[in-house]
Amino acid sequence: MNVDVNIIWTSLQHIATSALAALPRLVLGAVLFAVFFFIAKITTQLIRRAANRKGETRTLEIAIGRIVQVLIVTFGALVALTAAVPSFTAGSLISALGVGGVAIGFAFKDIFQNFLAGLLILITKPFRVGDQISFKEFDGNIEDIQTRATYIKTYDGRRVIIPNSELFTNSVTVNTSFPRRRSQYDVGIGYGDDIDKARAIMLKVLTDAKGVDPDPHADVIVVALADSTVTLRARWWSDSRMVDVLIAQDEVLTNIKNELTAAGIDLPFPTRQILLHDQTEKSDGDRATQREGWPKSPDASKNPGRSNRYVPTNAES
Repeated sequence: MNVDVNIIWTSLQHIATSALAALPRLVLGAVLFAVFFFIAKITTQLIRRAANRKGETRTLEIAIGRIVQVLIVTFGALVALTAAVPSFTAGSLISALGVGGVAIGFAFKDIFQNFLAGLLILITKPFRVGDQISFKEFDGNIEDIQTRATYIKTYDGRRVIIPNSELFTNSVTVNTSFPRRRSQYDVGIGYGDDIDKARAIMLKVLTDAKGVDPDPHADVIVVALADSTVTLRARWWSDSRMVDVLIAQDEVLTNIKNELTAAGIDLPFPTRQILLHDQTEKSDGDRATQREGWPKSPDASKNPGRSNRYVPTNAES
C-alpha cells in the first residue's frame, strides 16, 4: 500500500513539474492567440469603414470582414499552438485533416460554390440591391444579395430565393441597368389608309404622352405589309422601372387607338374565307363546280347538296 502511494505521489509530482515547465509556453500561446484575435477585430472594422467610404453594400463588407477575420484567427491559432506545443507543426495538422478536408469539400461543394459566386457578384456588381431583373421565369426587384443566395421580390408580391451560382453562371437581364428603356408596339392599319397621316397621328400621341421621354425622340416606322394590314411600329423611351414603363405604355396605346379611330383610320381585324361543301358528292374534286365566290356561284343550282358560302371570321389582333 505504501508503495502504491509513493508511485501515485511521484506521478503527481511529475505531472506538476511538467505543467509548471509548460506553463510559460501555454501563457505565451494564449497571449499570441489573443493578440491575433485583437488584430482580426481591428482589421475587420477597418475594412468595414473603408467599404462604407467607398459606398459598398453592407453585405459585401460583412462577407469580406468575416473572411479576413477567419484567416487571421486561424493563422493566430496555428502560431499559438506552435508556441505552446513545440512538437506541433502546421504540416502535421494538414496531414491529419487531408482526407477529412476532401470529404468536407465534396459534402459542401454547393455551399462553397454559392459562397464564391456571391462574393464575385458583390465585388463585380453586375446588379445591385434595388435593381429590377429578369431571370428565367422570374421578374422583380432585388431585395438582398447575400453570400449564399439573392432575394427577389416579384411584381405580384412574392419572394424568390435564387442561389448565387445560378445567377453567376446564367444570363440575367438587368432592366434598370440604364436610366431609360425603350418600348415598342405594332399597330396595323388598312391598305386603303394614308400611311403618312397615321404616322403623324401616332407621333403626336407619342410626343404628348406623359411618361414618354422627349430624348431620344420617339418614332414610327413601317415594319411589315401583313395579310390584311400595313404594320406601323411605334417606339418610345421611358424611365426604366417597370411601373414607369407600364404607365407610359397604357397612355400611348389608349391614345393611339382613340386618335386613329377618330381620324377614320381603319384598324382591321384579320379575315379568313371558309368554303363549306359536301365531301360525299360525285362532283367533289371538280374545280369547275367548286369556284370561290360570294354570293352563290351560278353552278351551285346544279349541285343542290352543296353549300358554297363565304363566312367571314374576326379575331382580335
